[in-house]
Amino acid sequence: MEILSSAVSGTMESSDCMVSVSPGSGKIEIQIESIVLNQFGDELKKTIENTLKELDVSNVKISLFDRGALDLVIKSRIECAIERAKEKK
Repeated sequence: MEILSSAVSGTMESSDCMVSVSPGSGKIEIQIESIVLNQFGDELKKTIENTLKELDVSNVKISLFDRGALDLVIKSRIECAIERAKEKK
């Protein structure tokens, strides 16, 4: 799947996250900011990587700003942002 534009999904409310995606430079670039990064950083990265793999996305810059969201919330926010980014603006 090709990312054609930048897109955002989610909020900065407690127990939610905001995901920002944009076209990459030939690889997956992940940036994570989270209030639980020390405890769950590896799991957050794994959730992002697995979701991108399921969506067949391999060329993207993705930023996750997490406020304690559950994995299923993170996954749905990523899916929404990717869907939005597939459309040329």
